[in-house]
Amino acid sequence: MRSKHRFPYLLVALLTVVAFILVSCQPAATPEPTAVPTEAPTMAPTAVPATATPEPQIGSPEHPIKVLFVPSVDAQAIVSGGEIMADALNKATGLTFEVSVPTSYAATIEEMCASPMDTMGFIPGLGYVLANQLCGVDVAFKAVRYGSDVYYAQILVQRDSPYQTLEDLQGKKWGYTDPGSTSGYMVPLVMLQDAGITPSESVETGGHPQSVKAVYNGEVDFSTSFYTPPLKPEGEPAWQPGDSPDVPDDVVSQCAVTEDGKSIVCDGWTVLDARPNIREEAPDVVQKVRVLTISPAIPNDTLSFGPEFPADLREQISAALVDFAKSDDWANSIGSKDFYNWTGINSAKDEEYDFVRKMVDAAGITLEGLGQ
Repeated sequence: MRSKHRFPYLLVALLTVVAFILVSCQPAATPEPTAVPTEAPTMAPTAVPATATPEPQIGSPEHPIKVLFVPSVDAQAIVSGGEIMADALNKATGLTFEVSVPTSYAATIEEMCASPMDTMGFIPGLGYVLANQLCGVDVAFKAVRYGSDVYYAQILVQRDSPYQTLEDLQGKKWGYTDPGSTSGYMVPLVMLQDAGITPSESVETGGHPQSVKAVYNGEVDFSTSFYTPPLKPEGEPAWQPGDSPDVPDDVVSQCAVTEDGKSIVCDGWTVLDARPNIREEAPDVVQKVRVLTISPAIPNDTLSFGPEFPADLREQISAALVDFAKSDDWANSIGSKDFYNWTGINSAKDEEYDFVRKMVDAAGITLEGLGQ
């Protein structure tokens, strides 16, 4: 009877063991990953673009208009007279100007091309043609001197020298002003080439006064510089092309610096070429230095603007300059005999300088080759 009662207990135990074995053989369940609480990502702050600083307006105190003058006379006379002009233009237009005298004609041209939007230059005809070819510098005005808007180159020799014609200068020492000067170098160069003249030596003097001084001191046999015809005594007809370029021989001994120190007058004849530029240190310059010959007519020096100069500013400045030329201050600025001796200005057009272009082409003149 005991075995009968034990069977149910054994069966239950056996089933429990089997169930345990089956459960233990099942692969372990992969636990679900525990979610890690996260915060919403913080966005990087968007950089606010810096506001670009606007360029100062041309003609403002921060960006003055550059007024360039070629160094054809004493630099101090140019700067002081140029400042008078700059002040007058400032009062008329409200624009700011900065006067400077580059070291050479070529440097003046290069500056105008390097700063095409803010430069205005008082440059000679040759300089203008080269600047126009190089970067499009544009002429606005030409100088008037004593009623004429053309001028000439002159060849000077000592008054007691034996030289009477251009051909007499073969093999002689030449003093020229600056390799970029129209009257002081380029036109005389063509004149010498056309005449078959080869100087024994060519010396750069540094300017028109220095060129006159080189002959006066006997440092060169001949020199070249600008020429403006003399004013004849009151009542006599004005000088005309074909007249003698110098004052008459019979008045030379009477040439003297005027009481105000501004001119050399010879018995009513007023000398207007480059010689009076050294009148203070050499008041007898006309007695010692004579004009051998002069060149064909050359269009007068220019006021030209950089190729990208703003049209509205150019118009304002041009109008102000015309008014300034009528004022008394003009004579103390660019109208001074110690400055450029402009007695007025006329409007100019590019085609008026075609003669100079022909000269440039004929001589093979380039900015890089000046003086070579």
